[in-house]
Amino acid sequence: MKTFRFPSRPAEPASSSTSISAGSPTSTTDPYDADRPLSLRCACGQDHAPQVHAAALARDTEALYRHRLEAAVIKAMFPADAMRRRFLKAVGAGTARAAIASVLPLSALQAMAQEKAPLEKKNLKIGFIPITCATPVIMADPLGMYADQGLAVEVIKTANWALIRDKMINGEHDASQFLSPMPLAMTMGVGSAQTPIEVAAIQNTNGQAITLANKHKNNRDPKNWKGMRFAVPFDYSMHNFLLRYYVAEAGLNPDTDIQIRVVPPPEMVANLRAGNIDGYLGPDPFNQRAVYEEVGFIHLLTKELWDGHPCCAFGSSAAFIQNHPNTFAALSRAILTAATMARKPENRAMIAKAIAPAQYLNQPETVVTQVLTGRYADGLGSIQNVPDRADFDPVPWQSMAVWILTQMQRWGYVQGEVNYQQIAERVFRLTDARRLMRELGENVPDGNDPGFTIMGKAFDPSQPQQYLQSFAIRKAA
Repeated sequence: MKTFRFPSRPAEPASSSTSISAGSPTSTTDPYDADRPLSLRCACGQDHAPQVHAAALARDTEALYRHRLEAAVIKAMFPADAMRRRFLKAVGAGTARAAIASVLPLSALQAMAQEKAPLEKKNLKIGFIPITCATPVIMADPLGMYADQGLAVEVIKTANWALIRDKMINGEHDASQFLSPMPLAMTMGVGSAQTPIEVAAIQNTNGQAITLANKHKNNRDPKNWKGMRFAVPFDYSMHNFLLRYYVAEAGLNPDTDIQIRVVPPPEMVANLRAGNIDGYLGPDPFNQRAVYEEVGFIHLLTKELWDGHPCCAFGSSAAFIQNHPNTFAALSRAILTAATMARKPENRAMIAKAIAPAQYLNQPETVVTQVLTGRYADGLGSIQNVPDRADFDPVPWQSMAVWILTQMQRWGYVQGEVNYQQIAERVFRLTDARRLMRELGENVPDGNDPGFTIMGKAFDPSQPQQYLQSFAIRKAA
């Protein structure tokens, strides 16, 4: 029997409140050049000399933050300087601002004008996998949310989840996107050296699908999938556990009746095209990309299995947090701000423009837009409209961690007795997330254990062993 012990975590210093400092603006003929601050009319309603205007704008947090977002949107829409200038000349800066304001409400985000304790470290490296689950981590870069917290962040595209894990263990990354089960496994020393990891926020909920090769369009019943080959992005992933759950409910043993192999998400479509796999339960945009490439179809969205399920998370090592509490709080604020913006459907098309480019997802914008807006071609000849196909609810509910632990036990990834609640509380920083979300003006539901149901079966996080024992198909002890 393995006993898991955790070091105590010091209390995070309380933060107070102030405004975000602004850089000095310069006058420019291109008011939406994201590389240069925007010269705005003074808050008093009068025009001033540039140096006076600069001082006024430095006090005007709302105008500065709105400018950064507007500039990023316009530059994403019109990346060529000449095209952008023609657009602004044709419609005028005022009309452009009004158009953006109609689809980009900023009141919740502007609540981020909060005082921050001194940062222990400002230059940071954050790892991510180029999937839409990483939307908050990615978009916080071009939209200036890290910079607004006084951070200089390099978001680093990483090839696969094993590399994400190893770079965190080795200290090459300061924080990272994770698959939600990874921090639990790493903290327990399952599948890697024991490295306590703590989760500040869930990166995304829903946002995954089962994609099958076109040859299986008439083979939609999982009872008939015996002998088929499937890919998941990592052993310690919601993809693996949801695929196993789905086929087991159909009466198949995922360890003996089908093959499950690990394939990095960017390689899934190529493997489907080559016939190396029959399908995958994977992250977007690669489900939609298979449809776009006409090599596969979307069998079902994972929200049909568990609506609101977690997928990816954002966090860091317990050691980093202990040594850099203010820095980690600033990072968490940036991520939660991004999640707040990403949750709003009216922002999704703009966000797709911001994260589709080569340095981030490197995907056709139409593919990313279909995923984020939920209006998409399913590969079966229909256009679906599922606005919550992907969502970005950031609350790291500890009941989600308990469910993940039951599935790790169910399939033999964890042996022996597990203190579910202790591990969940240690890894998923629910209290800290709630505090920071309230500072942002977000409503956070009370309680630690919201109810949820997976394929019609209710999960009671207070009875994990009974839940585990209720499954007829599971790995023999």
